[in-house]
Amino acid sequence: MPKLKILEFPDPRLRTKATPVDEVNDDLRALIDDMFETMYDAPGIGLAATQVDYHQRLLVADVSVDKDDPHVLINPEILEKDGVTVTDEGCLSVPGFYEEVERAEHIRVRYLDRNGTELELDVHGLLAVCIQHEMDHLDGKLFVDYLSEAKRTRIRKKLEKERRLQADEVA
Repeated sequence: MPKLKILEFPDPRLRTKATPVDEVNDDLRALIDDMFETMYDAPGIGLAATQVDYHQRLLVADVSVDKDDPHVLINPEILEKDGVTVTDEGCLSVPGFYEEVERAEHIRVRYLDRNGTELELDVHGLLAVCIQHEMDHLDGKLFVDYLSEAKRTRIRKKLEKERRLQADEVA
């Protein structure tokens, strides 16, 4: 399975609103497998299709220590949310930065699994935070959007500088 390229902030493609998945088929399942491989390799705990330049409503997540509890959510929809938690969030599309973000502590989400079966799931804690974070990606939103303009600008400038330095090293 090929490792997919993860788009990085401020790439404008990260702002694309994902469209619903029309059909769960073998091509989609292959993309799901590639997304898991990419996420685990990065390493991360969640990945939205938008982050790998596929603009369909699909995300994968696995917050387990042993990477043995994979979740696939196709066309996810939050039905309920309650409670508040503040966690230090990072993002594979914003590498090296972690900032506090406020999210719901509990969510109930409806989605299709990798076989196209509609399910509902009640989740708390880190998995709830991860799903909300990845669902934001599907709506063209990044965790840096929860930060002040000054912090967002500082992060963008630092990432752009790092990319320029990497490009200079290659040249």
